[in-house]
Amino acid sequence: MPIVYDVADPVFVLDGVEVTRGTDEDHVHPLRDISFPIAPACVTVVVGPSGAGKSTLLRLLNRMEEPSAGVVYFHGRPLPEYDVLELRRRVGLLMQRPTPFPGTVLENLRAGAQDLAEDEARALLRRVGLAEPFLDRDTADLSGGEAQRVCLARALAVRPEVLLLDEATSALDPFAANVVERVVRGLADEGLTVVMVSHDLAQARRLADDLVVVADGRVVAVGAAASVFDGDTHPVAAAYLRGVS
Repeated sequence: MPIVYDVADPVFVLDGVEVTRGTDEDHVHPLRDISFPIAPACVTVVVGPSGAGKSTLLRLLNRMEEPSAGVVYFHGRPLPEYDVLELRRRVGLLMQRPTPFPGTVLENLRAGAQDLAEDEARALLRRVGLAEPFLDRDTADLSGGEAQRVCLARALAVRPEVLLLDEATSALDPFAANVVERVVRGLADEGLTVVMVSHDLAQARRLADDLVVVADGRVVAVGAAASVFDGDTHPVAAAYLRGVS
């Protein structure tokens, strides 16, 4: 039975979504029977055991992955109705490992926003906790935490409506992770929709407005984070939340 909850004007709706890989006898179902909405202007955190299907679910939202069945809607329209490049400008993605392009930080920030002025670029760096002189740094000389924050600034340079984060702080030191968390919370408070996959339940408690628990390819709990963490919920979700905590 699909798990749904009421959301006014959802940004995304996943309706009966499944992902199947392989054919005939040799196939797996990373996701099965997924149905729930994603609310605007808040942080939705997706948690669950390793291999549960969390990253697959996230990649569906900007067509890095296609459903085998069901439909993903964005502002009420099926995703395939959007030009994929337009969609990925509106729905940015930050991966676990930073992927800066060769060149300077400024060139990276202008990769998707060629008319980005230097004062705007400096403001983006300040937002992600980097000093203005970083604009002239070669990305090959950045630490992992610096590179990830540059990638976050690059994603924000195109002014997306939605930001997807796939374990984006898991490889960072505590300082850099804290900076990214503060940026994410501030963006949602300003009206950006954020959907993030996290293995860290403490982080989910700090950031999540809504929580989605995925286990064995199925959504077993979804709703306001406080009610999922602390209220009555699906036994599988409750066991996971207790066990990992």
